[in-house]
Amino acid sequence: MNGLFSNAAARAALRSAHASLADLTATVGVSGLAAAQSNPGLMSVIDQHAAGVRDSLNADTRPLTAILLAAYAEGVRDAAFQHGWVAPDAEIDWSENDWVLRRLLAVCMLARTLPTSH
Repeated sequence: MNGLFSNAAARAALRSAHASLADLTATVGVSGLAAAQSNPGLMSVIDQHAAGVRDSLNADTRPLTAILLAAYAEGVRDAAFQHGWVAPDAEIDWSENDWVLRRLLAVCMLARTLPTSH
């Protein structure tokens, strides 16, 4: 494959990943991170989920990237939908023990640690 086109594909994938993470942050991250800031128990749970995400992505041996995190979040959502999970259509109640939402919130938290350059 021509290097020009492979670079273009890589840039497109990165833009898509950043857009996906921005959408996730808008729908889950903003309210969830605010709730976690005011609730140490929730923050602890999200920290544990973040550690689980990092372990799943082998982040100890390779750096986290927007592409890895976006793909992971998409996989979590797809698996959840296949098992009957329904995304909330109203404001999220962070006091509920929703594993999927907490895992996605952990992805948002990890995404905030990524370099901002695209």
